[in-house]
Amino acid sequence: MFEDYFRQYALLIIFGAAAVAVPVGMLMMSYMGQFMKVRPSRPSAVKESAYEGGMPPFSGRPARFNFRYYHYALLFVVFDIETVFLFPWAVKYGVMTKQFGFAALAAVLIFLLVVTFAYAYAWRKNALEWVTNE
Repeated sequence: MFEDYFRQYALLIIFGAAAVAVPVGMLMMSYMGQFMKVRPSRPSAVKESAYEGGMPPFSGRPARFNFRYYHYALLFVVFDIETVFLFPWAVKYGVMTKQFGFAALAAVLIFLLVVTFAYAYAWRKNALEWVTNE
């Protein structure tokens, strides 16, 4: 009983070590590549300035950020969640049909119907268009 308990924590420690070792190793290889002349290092004021959101860093005050970026990000998240829910269901559908029968299929069909109505509504309101004719 305790062996299985500690084995699970050992797996967590291994995954945690890998999660730290991979990015640190990549950064170290990049840093070492600079000394071996694999990658050049030519710092300048423009390269070291802040660059966020696709806006040029040359103005004194920050430019207004276009709301359409947030809008598309939210739409992506909403429709991406559909995939997150459908993939495990599709993998386990054979097991669920033996246990739940038609109820498992009906629940997913209702979910797909709701998401389809949301997609149709967004399409009808031209929410998926970058340039609107308003």
